[in-house]
Amino acid sequence: MSEKDTVLEHPAVDGLAPGNGYSPLVVAEGRLVVISGQVALDAAGRVVGEGDVTAQAHQVFGNLERCLKAAGATFADVVKLGFYVTRIADLPEVRVVRDAYIDLGRPPASTAVEVSALIRPELLLEVEAYAVIPW
Repeated sequence: MSEKDTVLEHPAVDGLAPGNGYSPLVVAEGRLVVISGQVALDAAGRVVGEGDVTAQAHQVFGNLERCLKAAGATFADVVKLGFYVTRIADLPEVRVVRDAYIDLGRPPASTAVEVSALIRPELLLEVEAYAVIPW
């Protein structure tokens, strides 16, 4: 490991069941990157995929990827994802998209919450991210 590598550990936690598609605990060393919740808006501020959670998830994860790149990070550096969905039943479809971006062998810690509404009525999903990049 070079000195520029981020140190990420995913230790098991006594008394907790292993996560199903997420890590219960991630320990990281490096610079913290905090990305505000991203929604399915394109560069012009238009909603992408109205009524289609999969299309919205693709836009959201594309937006997250752009934010990570701007910070000098990638999805490999993400240690925590927070999901806000207007229909918890949509979460499996969102996870299919998420799985294309993350390392399924070392997934980030995650939280998923159903909310009554997001900032615009057409939006079905918002995702925030925390990443740690090398010093």
